[in-house]
Amino acid sequence: MHEFGFIDWLRKRQTPGHQTTIGIGDDTAGFRFSPGCDALITTDMLLEGSCFLLAEAGAEAVGRKALAVNLSDIAAMAGIPKAALISLALPRKKGAEIAQGLFRGIESLARDYEVEIIGGDTNSWNGPLSISITLFGESTAKGPVKRSGAEIGDVIFVTGPLGGSILGRHLNFEPRVREALQLHRAFDLHSMIDLSDGLSRDLGHICEESHCGAEIWARELPITPAAQQLSRQDGRTPEYHALHDGEDFELCFTVSESVAEQIRKDPMWNCTAIGRIQKAEQGIRLLDENNQWQPLEAQGYQHEFD
Repeated sequence: MHEFGFIDWLRKRQTPGHQTTIGIGDDTAGFRFSPGCDALITTDMLLEGSCFLLAEAGAEAVGRKALAVNLSDIAAMAGIPKAALISLALPRKKGAEIAQGLFRGIESLARDYEVEIIGGDTNSWNGPLSISITLFGESTAKGPVKRSGAEIGDVIFVTGPLGGSILGRHLNFEPRVREALQLHRAFDLHSMIDLSDGLSRDLGHICEESHCGAEIWARELPITPAAQQLSRQDGRTPEYHALHDGEDFELCFTVSESVAEQIRKDPMWNCTAIGRIQKAEQGIRLLDENNQWQPLEAQGYQHEFD
């Protein structure tokens, strides 16, 4: 089984209660604690050996990333991050040194985004480092932007260049919290997701939740220098890396054609139009570098288990 199959299995077993405003299947959950008190809640776990190599990255960078991936989830909903719970499973050897390094990274980013650390849990064992953060946020007065609102004819945008994150950017990316709030304040965003598992896979989540298809224009993809470097090393095209590498943590969002024109005309937004939402029966397809239409198969990362 893979993680998305497990999520589908879990969704079928759960019936959202009347206080659940956003259920399983989006970047965050939504829960109404009381009238006028709607929370956005997300959690992410990073595991040594799967998500990072501690000896190469260092504890401070790992701590920063652990909070950053959660901030990116809140950004995907155009929410405001507020408070975090930190849970650690520390290796017994050098555990105190590792924990202190983790929190230096966490606290630095938390200050930048005015996130308060309000508690957590700590364990030690003879295994690798694991860190899990649960982040609480709130919606703006306009409400959250979900994956499920894309409309046929929408233009698909990304907030920055893609690909090659394995060369370092996956550890030091800047979550697009401020950009999401600015866009949400200025425009009607129909749908949005953060690009954690690769554009080809994450766009598929928007299409699945919105019951639509999509087309992507390979020649319009913004590509990082790191993706160009990887292309020279492995022979795959830079576009391949932009589509499938994952851990870009840029935002992918959809808007109407009229809004798209406003975004295109104003360089302050620094967003790139890369495709369009289509009817569901067309699936997800790619206009490749040779102007040929190809099916776009999801090849981004997913966890698998027996």
